[in-house]
Amino acid sequence: MKPRHKKLLWVLGGLSLLGVATWLVLNALDKNLNYFYSPTQVANHEAPANRSFRLGGLVVDGSLKRQTDGLTVEFVVTDTASNIPVRYKGILPDLFKEGKSVVAQGKLDAGGLFVADQVLAKHDENYMPPEAAKALEDAKKLNAGKAPKP
Repeated sequence: MKPRHKKLLWVLGGLSLLGVATWLVLNALDKNLNYFYSPTQVANHEAPANRSFRLGGLVVDGSLKRQTDGLTVEFVVTDTASNIPVRYKGILPDLFKEGKSVVAQGKLDAGGLFVADQVLAKHDENYMPPEAAKALEDAKKLNAGKAPKP
């Protein structure tokens, strides 16, 4: 084998190793990413059915219900266009309140209930996650004057 062919084999071998390493990194990142979806996107079936994602919007006033076990709560998240029921088992953040913004991370079950494993509340009066703020603005523009879907 000529030295030129040996160099070509080394280069091709290095490129294939680089390709495999890149694929492994991208695959690991894809499995750990949690995308943000608004209630309207979830209602339109744009959110993944079998993967964890983040749902953000406003907690509907009067929707918070606590179970007798003291840890399980149910509430409804809205973007003023669609409502998604959420169930969470755990201690809610101190700043969690009805009528305020929230981001919940979890999965949708077969019945359309969002089962959250983490709930994040805003940290002060002026903060709302940028994705949630954009989703609320988009929903208001799209559905000006319409009542939210149940």
